[in-house]
Amino acid sequence: MLTIVLAALCLSGCEAQVRPPQPEKVEKVGEFPPADRPVATIVSSRWSTEEARDRVNEAEKVMDRAGIKAGMTVADIGAGEGYYTVRLAERVGENGRVLAQDIVPEVRDALAERVARDGLDNVSVRLGLPADPKLPENSFDRVLLVHMYHEIAEPYEFLWRLHPSLRGKGEVIVVDADRQTQNHGTPPALLKCEFEAVGYRQVRAEETESAGGYMAVFRADRPRPAPDAIRGCRIDRDPALPAPTATDDMPS
Repeated sequence: MLTIVLAALCLSGCEAQVRPPQPEKVEKVGEFPPADRPVATIVSSRWSTEEARDRVNEAEKVMDRAGIKAGMTVADIGAGEGYYTVRLAERVGENGRVLAQDIVPEVRDALAERVARDGLDNVSVRLGLPADPKLPENSFDRVLLVHMYHEIAEPYEFLWRLHPSLRGKGEVIVVDADRQTQNHGTPPALLKCEFEAVGYRQVRAEETESAGGYMAVFRADRPRPAPDAIRGCRIDRDPALPAPTATDDMPS
């Protein structure tokens, strides 16, 4: 009987040693409002094939419009298989840095293998949490959220925790499709409303046909409200409108 117990304990210990590391728990800071919108499911770590995206010069155009230059520090959130990560690494050069983050351990591990295989010494890979990108404060010139914002279930908490990671005139670059969130897009008015509710300011927005939608740029140049003070955005579903409109009752 003792042998069986010891064997069971040994197996339990062995299993514990090979489990992938789990991210630390998020510090409780207050109650964030819920999102008044559906959340798209994560169906794949790949939005399209890299060959197809390169045929329309997607990454180069987005990086150009985002003003990403050599020597910058950039975060690629929801990096997936690393389409942007490897191209960002080349763009920022040896004096720049790229932090690639994903919330799926297997995806993070596969990307880390690709980074090591390609010898990308200016790239680090990190496991984040759905409501917390786990970025160091005052560190980034640009943060990219490409075709993933609609998968964020807690946008106010996510953006609140992202806010301190930007430095100086750092910017968050969102690339998404102009369609409802359950259809893997984000209506631009809703995106702007959710960002501004957490202390960001939209500085520009433009169509990006090569990336399958639009690009919106935000700066965190307004104070973060306390979580309990954030006023959530509401979607007014008018069947006469082609897409939802977003409103909020935040004071100007």
